[in-house]
Amino acid sequence: MTRALLVGGTRFMGRHTVEELLTHGYEVTTFTRGESGTPFADRDGVTHFEGNRNDREALEAARNEVEPNVVIDFCVMHPRQIAAATEIFADADAYVYVSSGSAYAEQPIPTREDATLHDCTQEQADDESMESYGPRKAECDRVCFAAAADGVNAMVVRPMLVYGPYDYTERYDYWLHRVAEYDRVLVPGDGDSLLHRAYALDGARALRIVAERGTPGEAYNLADCETMSLGTSLELAAEALDTEVELVHASERELAKHDVSSLDFPLYAPTPHLVSTEKLASLGWESTPLSEAVAKTVEEHLESDRTGEEIGPNRGTEETIIADLTD
Repeated sequence: MTRALLVGGTRFMGRHTVEELLTHGYEVTTFTRGESGTPFADRDGVTHFEGNRNDREALEAARNEVEPNVVIDFCVMHPRQIAAATEIFADADAYVYVSSGSAYAEQPIPTREDATLHDCTQEQADDESMESYGPRKAECDRVCFAAAADGVNAMVVRPMLVYGPYDYTERYDYWLHRVAEYDRVLVPGDGDSLLHRAYALDGARALRIVAERGTPGEAYNLADCETMSLGTSLELAAEALDTEVELVHASERELAKHDVSSLDFPLYAPTPHLVSTEKLASLGWESTPLSEAVAKTVEEHLESDRTGEEIGPNRGTEETIIADLTD
């Protein structure tokens, strides 16, 4: 039986990856600090190793106990972390690092894996802020490539914005809650904001496929094969909820009257970012149809207590702007 060690793996895409691996006959161990609990406490085929990924001895102990064939690393945030991990797991059949579409400095449409990545200063490499997130992830990619050049079976997967069941970020929940609860929803701009997304269950399948079939030293973009604008994602949500909703559009000028910006809304992107998924598809991967992906996301949202209300404009402000625009 193939043994997989997931560094991270108890939340969101990691959670789906555990299920994906179990379905395909893997024996799975998650390595986390244990702070957010584990949904797999009573699952056959899943064990947990508690430790801090910054503790080299803990990672080495997990390696020695599990002897993993496959390592999937979800929680690399600094180049020093991936440098240590690619040394510790150098003998694994596959080490898959979960990077980000934010690593790209240039974003041609579509963005292919050989597009220019961000530079990263030493100060950025050690930083913790979101401002340095893209440069840090880009530098982690380069460390991974260097390890592959030295003989480690290391590969990079670059997801775009991930959505789906159990999304603790609540970015899409903000909008799903609005569509489920109200007849009119305020949308920045014309609703055509286009940021390529990746359905979490497809991401889980992609990580398994890359581990099994990917080429060391390569990067693979991860995103839906179809794209949906912000407006389309709300229309699909309304369809899944079997409801009707009026999308009320507001320009930047109209929002500014109420001290609101388009950037205050989750999932809004001022410029489109679309990536090519051709390399991943060449390994036999394909994505879930958008209507099905959104319906599954909506189904889990309704069972949760997530509303996303803390991460966007409050409903009172939204209703005031809607009234100004429609009354």
